[in-house]
Amino acid sequence: MATASLNDIVRHCDTLLRTADVNDWDRAHNGLQVENNGRITRVAAAVDASLTTVKLAIAAKADLLIVHHGLFWSDTVPWTGRCRELQRQLIESNLAIYSSHLPLDLHPKLGNNAHLAAALGLKRLKHFFFEKGQHIGLRADVKISRAELASRLTQATGVAPKLLPGGPAECRRIGIVTGGAGAELKKAAAEGVDTFITGEGPHWTFALAEDLGLNVLYGGHYATETFGVKALAAHLATKYALPWSFLDHPTGL
Repeated sequence: MATASLNDIVRHCDTLLRTADVNDWDRAHNGLQVENNGRITRVAAAVDASLTTVKLAIAAKADLLIVHHGLFWSDTVPWTGRCRELQRQLIESNLAIYSSHLPLDLHPKLGNNAHLAAALGLKRLKHFFFEKGQHIGLRADVKISRAELASRLTQATGVAPKLLPGGPAECRRIGIVTGGAGAELKKAAAEGVDTFITGEGPHWTFALAEDLGLNVLYGGHYATETFGVKALAAHLATKYALPWSFLDHPTGL
């Protein structure tokens, strides 16, 4: 059975993803969130770290879980109930967790945005959506009907998007920010796109999209962010000759 050093994998991921250089929200805590005994034999990937996905990783006999949303977005104290059970499962199963949020969103090869753009057939991509001192999204100038774009997004994610048809029927400037950027329609429009693809957004954005003349496609927060963890886990599996699997636990959001 092939094994790899956890420290080697973490150093490689931190360098590859520029973890120390990418600004993120404080609770992202990008990088190694939980360590194990230092040896890795199987990698699993999931969008979210939770007691459920930890149990799925244990069932898959993984000792490293790669996630996009880590353990610390919400309070993890006191250590009671499900929080205590999560810690027990992690320790007893020798499971390490590595989390990458914005570094994985914006990576030019492994990132959620890059893979979603490729799945949509978008090329000649440009930087888009300046946030926290860097561009975290991508944009493409292309002629495609709004209906065709929605169809491609459905095929790419397996989920029919919610369409806010505030813009033109023929899309020419498409911006992508996977996840939960729906509250930032003004920023997307100000950067010159007529169509904005993201994961989810508030109810009031329907009227705002009409006011801005902006098409918005909400493809699902979860559904638009499965790409990066899959790509990173597959990359590690190839580099370190380790098996890997994706743990699908959709939120429906």
